[in-house]
Formats: sequence, structure tokens, C-alpha cells
Amino acid sequence: MTRVEHATKSSRIGVMLVAAALVVFVLAPYWGDRQTLRLLAEIFTFVALASLWNLLAGYAGLVSVGQQAFVGLGGYLLFALAMLLDVHPIAAIFIAGPIGALVAIPVAALIFRLRGAYFAIGTWVVAEVFRLLASQVSVLGGGSGISLPAAVVIAMAPSRQLREFETYWLALGLTVLVLAAIVILLRSRHGLALTALRDNEAAAQSCGIDVARIKFLVYVLTAFGTAMIGALIFLQKLRISPDTAFSVNDWTAFVIFITVIGGIGRIEGPIIGTIIFFIMRQALADLGSLYLLMMGAVAIVVMLWAPKGLWGLIAERFGWQALPLQRRLVPTPNISKKERKP
Repeated sequence: MTRVEHATKSSRIGVMLVAAALVVFVLAPYWGDRQTLRLLAEIFTFVALASLWNLLAGYAGLVSVGQQAFVGLGGYLLFALAMLLDVHPIAAIFIAGPIGALVAIPVAALIFRLRGAYFAIGTWVVAEVFRLLASQVSVLGGGSGISLPAAVVIAMAPSRQLREFETYWLALGLTVLVLAAIVILLRSRHGLALTALRDNEAAAQSCGIDVARIKFLVYVLTAFGTAMIGALIFLQKLRISPDTAFSVNDWTAFVIFITVIGGIGRIEGPIIGTIIFFIMRQALADLGSLYLLMMGAVAIVVMLWAPKGLWGLIAERFGWQALPLQRRLVPTPNISKKERKP
């Protein structure tokens, strides 16, 4: 007799470390200064964006270079709801998610007709269409952009310090929500289908998995989360413009870099990649364009030396998993009939 187990010794340690880190981050407003809180909030948003892109590309095989479409959409929905409909900014963030998912349905129906590189190019074209449409909305600043009115900002909290705390905790909460949703999804039967799809799409389809349906579901769910994170990002910035909202460099290129060096197709990869990315950015940002060249060189070296990313290399060598996702068949001890309860 055998049973299925998720947890391992490494995953139990990983869960404890995650819980301890979460407590430290929750208490950050009491030990960190304003600059530290802003940096941590930015790190959290990139962890969330990279985790969502990893779910999309690393598991569902949908390599998108146009996820900035939903980052920008979420940002513009925040400004539109707050400025035109007097919706509270925090409520607008949670409204942006479902609207982003609804918009993703017709977009998916269009771009899912494409395959491979054509799909990637199609996602970028969709993002450019979104950018051009946003530049035509004069009530939201048109091509030059617009700042969030002071009255809307003050409505969040009476003091600047409280607003800083509020946006920090919101960034932490949304990131935890995104990661928890991904863990729950990957531990479900849909997660089994995604894991099979990640390993071999043809084999997964031959086993009866509805590949098209699972890809569509993942695309819509990813749009849902990305739109919320996008709304949060521009609530922190307090200003939006088409070029910043739909920037392929900021919201897709860096996210791909993070996921690739950390480990694509593994939930721990985006977290490791984000840490490495911000260490490099903080250490090398003063070098100007040389900083981007060095990042590119690091990406090339990692892809050649560890094609599955740094965490993929560690996991394969030591068998570690930071979160209990993998399923293992474990033999159960034989129980005699006398020992069995009636």
C-alpha cells in the first residue's frame, strides 16, 4: 500500500522560514525607514509579477512578452475608478482584477489562434494597442499622463506615514495572496495537469488533459492578478502615462530575467530571481547602461550553466523544495487485521 505525500523535510523547513520571514515583513513599518519600506514594496510587486509570469510561461507554456498590457490596464483602471467614479483607491485595486480577467477573455480568444513565437509577438502587439488606446483618453491625461489628485490620496489615510504603511502592507498582502493562490492551484488536480503540461505537453494531451482549456484558465487568472498588481504599482507612483504603464522593459523584460535566472517552472524561482535582481540593481545601478549589459551577461551565463535556473539546479542536486508541492508515493506500513479498527 502507498499514499501520496506533499511535504518533505526541506519543505517543512521552508514553510517555517517563510512564516518567520512573513512575521518580519509584517512588522517592517516598526523597524524600517521610509526608503526601506518603498524598496520592500517594490520587491514584493516584482515577486508577484514574476510568479504570475512563471505560472503562465513556466507551467502553461504560454511565453508572453505582453504582460505589460494588464499592468497598464490595472493602473489606468485605478485612476479611472478613483477619479471619475469616486471609488476608494484600495477598493479600485480589487475591482481592477476582475475587469482585467474579463478583458483577457476576448484577448485570449484572439491570440490563442497563434502558436510559438507568433503567440509571443501577438501578446506584445496587444500591449501596444492598449498603450495607443490609453494615449487617446484625454480625461486621463492622454499621451502625457496624469497624476492622482491630492483629494484621492488623502482619502486613503490622513497622514503621509499612514499612507506609506498602508501601501506597504497592501503590497505584502497582495503578494502573499498571489503566491498562496498559485500554491493552492498547483496542489489541486489542475496543478497536476499543469505539471504534466510543463514536463511534456504532447504526453499531457495524450493522457486526456484538456490543454486548451487549462491554458485559457491560466491566462485569465494571470491577467486577474497582474491587473491588481498593476493598480497597486501606480497607486505607489501616484502618476501614470501610457509609456510607463505599458513599458515592456519594466514590466516584462525584467520579469522574464528574474524568472529565468531564478528557475522557470518552479514556484521558488521568481523569489530567488527577484532577490538576485535587486541585489544587482542596488549594487550596479550607478554604472548606467553598463548595468543592463552586466544583467544580460548574467542571464546568458545562467542559461548556459543552469538552463533550469539557479533554484532548478539546487533542487535537482539536493532534492530540496521550499514549499510542499511535489507529490511522492510513500509506502504505508502493513496493518494486520487484528490491529485494524472495526
